[in-house]
Amino acid sequence: MKFLKLALVSVVTSSALFAGTYDVDASHSNVGFKVKHLMISNVSGKFDDFSGKFEYDEKTKKLKSLEGKVNVSSINTEDEKRDAHLKAADFFDEANHPTLTFKLDKVEKDVAYGKLTIRGITKDVKLDLENNGTAVDPWGNKRVGLALSGKINRTDFGLNWNKALETGGVLVDETVKINVEVEGILAK
Repeated sequence: MKFLKLALVSVVTSSALFAGTYDVDASHSNVGFKVKHLMISNVSGKFDDFSGKFEYDEKTKKLKSLEGKVNVSSINTEDEKRDAHLKAADFFDEANHPTLTFKLDKVEKDVAYGKLTIRGITKDVKLDLENNGTAVDPWGNKRVGLALSGKINRTDFGLNWNKALETGGVLVDETVKINVEVEGILAK
């Protein structure tokens, strides 16, 4: 019985030694999106102000947890007028819903399942996960690189504004492509 207890303590301790909590390094990360405009081209954008943390097990090379927060006020599509409209009640309604959040539920193979909240509406989402591995920077900081990508339907989150086109179709597609590049630095 003592051997079994010792073995369990050893397993728990050794897995804890390999797992670490990482803070998202915003200067080396990107939260971006792309959506069709007029059904013929894409408009890309990003959020400039975001934060997050995640737990990564270096031994198993697995993402264990991830939480992120994005400030709606930082939306940037390189067009101030469009950005102001996206912050307004027609879209993100920044005055009442100043942040977007994501919380990881689980990872299966190369797919991350989690809860995305936009405009106070939380939905389950599935994102492709790319594990880009670990590195040590020139100052001795351990880093992990991850990428998340996928598609959501913006109307699922109450982002319903649109205009019908005379030629058919709509001004702004309902499908939004998400692309998040994350570099985390081991928290000290």
